[in-house]
Amino acid sequence: MSIKLALVTVDFHGHEDTLELLQSCRKLDWAGTKFKFFVVDNGSSTPLPKHLEKDFPGVKVLRTGTNKGFAGGFNVGLKAAYKWGADFVLIVNNDVLFGDKKIIGKLLDTFSNKDAGVVAPKIYFAPGFEYRKDKYKKKDIGRVIWFAGGTFDWKTFQSEHWGLDEVDGGKYDLIEETSTLCGCCVMIKREVLEKVGYFDEDYFAYYEDNDYLVRLIRKGFKSFYNGKTFIYHKVSRTAGIGSPWSDYFLVRNKFFFGLKYANFKTRLFLLGNAFYYLFRGRPMQKRGALDFFLGRMGAPDWLKLSKWMLRASHSFAKRGKIFNSEILLNSTHMGS
Repeated sequence: MSIKLALVTVDFHGHEDTLELLQSCRKLDWAGTKFKFFVVDNGSSTPLPKHLEKDFPGVKVLRTGTNKGFAGGFNVGLKAAYKWGADFVLIVNNDVLFGDKKIIGKLLDTFSNKDAGVVAPKIYFAPGFEYRKDKYKKKDIGRVIWFAGGTFDWKTFQSEHWGLDEVDGGKYDLIEETSTLCGCCVMIKREVLEKVGYFDEDYFAYYEDNDYLVRLIRKGFKSFYNGKTFIYHKVSRTAGIGSPWSDYFLVRNKFFFGLKYANFKTRLFLLGNAFYYLFRGRPMQKRGALDFFLGRMGAPDWLKLSKWMLRASHSFAKRGKIFNSEILLNSTHMGS
């Protein structure tokens, strides 16, 4: 009997990336599966073309009509996948490219461990999206690691990507438990959706995957990294590291997440950190800290400006001017 596998991605003003993702799917080996690809158009002012479903068999376009953020957009796709009867769901950012045609089977094999709830593959920087392009030899492009498992420090609320910025030499070609995942590509089994539910839409964007992983582990599931397969990631195409968009959500949601799960001592540390951003941060960091203190979660009141922000971020990203590894390494979001 075939495994019912759903893929889910969310598009917000990133149609070119979505088309490239779908093109990369054509070479995947779907043996033993019945698949459906749910593409969520998350309120783009210019909708995804109507002929997409005809051009890519198996694709179903879902339109939200408004920007629901990462959490809300993926929830629309996850709920559709669950209703369709998916045994497993692979969520992927639309700025991802598949490189290993056997990735589906390899990720599914990870669930031979009955406690496995989610699994993520090794992730390389997509060629041309490395932080320090002049650091690598030509032969190494396409083998620079973005994520190879990781750990989360509950004292500082920082996550560390193992292998970040390293040329892959094979030492991360393993399967192991991990305390952090990269939300840009994660396979989830149906039982997790039944027992854990969906992303918390209060986050809107950033930290919703951290929150989900905590809830998943508390339900008795384990998270795994599978380094025997890989994808490519056009890092931070959606909002741009250091953009006003990410400044706001990284600050607001870090403290919301921290006060939800941290111990008393760490909460005091985080509150002090929040006051720092309130008075000393960049403009949107200040606003993020203020909304945290005021309890304003979900879609912020300035969301109508998000289209401009994202378009500006895309423009800068294409010129390579907003990739800042210092900011990345001080954030805990795992998949933007």
